[in-house]
This record gives sequence, C-alpha cells and structure tokens, in this order.
Amino acid sequence: MKDLITIIGCGPGSAEYLTQSARQAAGEADFMIGSKRLLELFPATSCEKIAEGADTTKVIMEIEARLGKGKIAVLVSGDPGLYSLARPVIRRFGAAKCRVIPGVSSIQLAFARLGLEWNDAKIISAHAGDPTMGFDALRAESKIAVLGGRKESSAWVRKLAESLGDNRAIFALENLSLPDEKVEEVKPWDIDGREYASMTIFLIIRRDLLK
Repeated sequence: MKDLITIIGCGPGSAEYLTQSARQAAGEADFMIGSKRLLELFPATSCEKIAEGADTTKVIMEIEARLGKGKIAVLVSGDPGLYSLARPVIRRFGAAKCRVIPGVSSIQLAFARLGLEWNDAKIISAHAGDPTMGFDALRAESKIAVLGGRKESSAWVRKLAESLGDNRAIFALENLSLPDEKVEEVKPWDIDGREYASMTIFLIIRRDLLK
C-alpha cells in the first residue's frame, strides 16, 4: 500500500534493542521520518530520510507531503504505545492507514536494570511538562516511574519523593542501553540543580520491594 504509514518503535536507544520487525519495516520504506538520533539507527537504508524531532505539527506535514508516493516509516523512541508520537499520527491519518510495530520501552529496561517486574507500576510523563496530579493520589503506589529529562521534571520528582516519605528509594537512570548509561540511587536533595540527560527515567520504589 503506497499510503501505508508504518510507525516503528525503535527501543530505548541502542541499535541492539531494535526488533527484527523494526529492521525489516525500515528496509522496506521509501521515506523515513524521525529524529536524527533515530535515523542513525538505520545507516544501511537507502530511502529518503527526513530529520524531524518531537515537533508533531512538522512530522504530520512531512507525512502529508508524501502520502501516496511510497511507503512511509515514522520512527518513534521506545514503544509506540507509551507516551509516543504514534498517538497524534494515528489520530490524524486513521488506524486503517497505520501499522504499528512495538518496541522495547525505556520503562521496561529501567525495571529490568533493577530486577523488578513493572506490571503494577504507575507510569508518569514529566518530559514535556510537570504532571498535574496531586502527590496524595500517588501515596498508595509502590512503584512509580517518571519520564524526566528537564530541570523542572527533576524538581517535581524531588517534591514527590519528599512527600512520599523515607520508605522509598529513588533511582535515576540515564541514557539506558547507550555507552554512557548511568544507573544510580539518589537522595531527594541530590536531584535539584543537577543536569540529567534528556533520556532520563526516575524510579521511586518502596524499599521493602528491593530486598
């Protein structure tokens, strides 16, 4: 189908986490749209590559300009079903014209690094802006994952952690799967003022679950 849009989940960062389905779909594309970092995951593809970051409007415009001219691949980080560019693309063009290829999310890898299951985790995005939910609503959660990457999101995590009490451990996980990956336990007062990578996840875990 020349008007088919394939949304490819590219995993947490390293090419090692690309699925075979993702590689195959990328190889079949006539046009590939994504951030420069994601496009570099497919150096062998000969299709036209269009570097667009997180600007949803520009991505939609690039897709519209190429509809009917060939197969379009839209690259998204992590898994398309988790706080992804996939949602506005599907909303604009319809599910019938979109094929979604799942990927490994950074959330999955973050919990894997700590040896914890994540089916009962509360997942929050603070990547684009501070969450509006109150801290009291999170008091009963035993595992909280926050997508960070901004100074403001780090400050929000600190306030959340302080409100939850001393029985929680805080982990900062930066650039998961990449050569400069960093995983460390931090204290709330260590977070403010520190520069974290744009690809940072905070895990706030009840301490008894780490034994």
